[in-house]
Amino acid sequence: MSKLIRGIRGFRDISPDETFRHSYAEDRTRKHFGRFGYREVRLPLVESTELFSRGIGEATDIVEKEMYTFPDRNGASLTLRPEGTASAVRAYLEGGWKIQGGVTKIFYTGPMFRYERPQKGRYRQFYQIGLEAIGGSGPMVDVEVIDLLHLLFVELGLQDVKILVNSLGCQVCRPPFREDLVNFIKNSAGDLCSNCVRRTETNPMRVLDCKVPSCKEVLEASPVILEYLCPECEDHFSRVNSGLTGLNVPYEVDPRIVRGLDYYNRTAFEAVCGGLGAQNAVAAGGRYDGLAREIGGDVPGIGFAIGLERLTHVMDWDSIASPVVDYYIAAATDTARIHVMILADALRGKGYSVETDLEDRSLKAQLRIANRTGTSQVLLIGDDELKAGTLQVKDFSTGDQETVDRESFLKKLKGKEK
Repeated sequence: MSKLIRGIRGFRDISPDETFRHSYAEDRTRKHFGRFGYREVRLPLVESTELFSRGIGEATDIVEKEMYTFPDRNGASLTLRPEGTASAVRAYLEGGWKIQGGVTKIFYTGPMFRYERPQKGRYRQFYQIGLEAIGGSGPMVDVEVIDLLHLLFVELGLQDVKILVNSLGCQVCRPPFREDLVNFIKNSAGDLCSNCVRRTETNPMRVLDCKVPSCKEVLEASPVILEYLCPECEDHFSRVNSGLTGLNVPYEVDPRIVRGLDYYNRTAFEAVCGGLGAQNAVAAGGRYDGLAREIGGDVPGIGFAIGLERLTHVMDWDSIASPVVDYYIAAATDTARIHVMILADALRGKGYSVETDLEDRSLKAQLRIANRTGTSQVLLIGDDELKAGTLQVKDFSTGDQETVDRESFLKKLKGKEK
């Protein structure tokens, strides 16, 4: 026997039970987004490498170390998408998705790819639900996006979630903050990890996001971006806070919230949840008014991404029913097997899930399998039932069994939502 070929580290198989959880969360999220006027789009898995190097930023960890990049047969550099926002804005600009006089509201789901150390809730191929509001620059757009995210968590029954909000300023007010932050980091270099020291020259704001406990303690004394905001950014952030308060969105201002990508400005936010360890963000996002200018356009935007693995990890599945088979149809004789399949197709046509035996098992074995499916309704057909046009209906939950007319059973059975 040949040696088993195993999957690649960080790329995992998703079981039927976990796939159900992913699909459940995605379906509930789709409906919720739709209530706010968002429409789903499908984006390619592969983009030009330049889209991410220009849009995300050359000095980010993603572009420096985490992208899956390769040449195609013509020598063009392609990359498996590490995130969705740059692709969404590229598609908006290229496809002319602009809504005249309004905000273009879109969302997407699917896999992203980053070469990083696999950890709890994070893999090299991971799944995200992303949302973008493109074309609006006012604070009320920010407020609605954060409100939408909060109400999604309410919809999904999440209890232990906090929304943290900050302002990252703009091109006017961020440079003096960055200068003071770099000086602080250099003066504290002996007490910081090597990763923080390395980031000092390339992406110093990312130092504030370090999860190393000793670094977090040192950085408590670092400069605070909110003290550097220009009047326009200060007004924008004040109106975001007022809007969230007016909508009763529970949030906290956290001046240490930053984003790892260069294109973010002004409003930044995270939704964090207990039970995920140091990497505890379920969702994160913010405003990215400068992104489009990096990739050939000029339009403001704001959005967020939800980590699907992390989201499903913190949901309460005890209160959500797993899918079970509606009916199991058993054949008591070989003659009845094709008639069992005919009845199964009739029930499936009405929207019910049905299982039957395909391996010529005995009736006793079929009933054992029926019990494992979780169904309470078992239908039995044998030679006597074929002659009489009947079937046996056995209720596993009560043990009751009765003989019913087959045609009457089908006519009385209401269709199930498909």
